[in-house]
Amino acid sequence: MRRFLLCAALALTAQAGMAQDAQFTLTIKNHTFSPKELTVPAGQKFKLVVVNEDKTTAEFESKPLGREKLIPGGKSITINLGPLKPGRYDFVEEFHEKEPGAQGVLIAQ
Repeated sequence: MRRFLLCAALALTAQAGMAQDAQFTLTIKNHTFSPKELTVPAGQKFKLVVVNEDKTTAEFESKPLGREKLIPGGKSITINLGPLKPGRYDFVEEFHEKEPGAQGVLIAQ
């Protein structure tokens, strides 16, 4: 019985370790990010899905996060991030960075 309980406990621990990372989505439409501020968990790995609803290619760039990714028109990409320290991490749609909505911030807390 002890052996069974030990095996069951190990199996549950392994499953918890393989739990999927949290996922958050940013959308680009008319060269504008939505949402402009996205809160993510500090100290945890997560996936950031960036959806480009425009017809033209966009570029997600974040110097604080060390990421620069092209997103073809009508497509999406997934960026694995974290764990992040608590703070603010700016990002921009670099091809249109001077436009008002082309900037945003990830807030890790």
